[in-house]
Amino acid sequence: MPTTPPAPSTIRTLPSWLLGRAAARGRGLVADALAREGLKMWHHVVLSAVADLGPVAQAELGRSVALDPKDMVGVLNDLQADGLVDRAPDPTDRRKNAITITARGRRAVKRCARAAEQANAELLAPLSAAERERFLEMLGRISGVDGGQEA
Repeated sequence: MPTTPPAPSTIRTLPSWLLGRAAARGRGLVADALAREGLKMWHHVVLSAVADLGPVAQAELGRSVALDPKDMVGVLNDLQADGLVDRAPDPTDRRKNAITITARGRRAVKRCARAAEQANAELLAPLSAAERERFLEMLGRISGVDGGQEA
């Protein structure tokens, strides 16, 4: 794996730079774990959102995960082709598409959640259990997320 040259000394001690590096490492670990399960990051995000929200209107789904509508169409096309979601006219408004997760999609979400948890465990491996707990609590405060809910 290629190494990134060190940042200038005035940059590498900034919390924002360190968080960015940690986030990039975490995204890489999770992306690799998801790839082994046959999904890309956005596919996992959308599939997980459908599992939580479904059946859900396609436009609402895009807003919930902050994905551009054009990109959402491509992700949903892939997920539908793989038999992970169904897309059909919404029974309450036939101008909209309703997205539902399939049984195969639910199994994929479970596999990918385990893979992402393992990747995150690898990311946090240098920390003790108590340090991990405290670190996650602090990250939640910094990011404006408390207990998994936006503040």
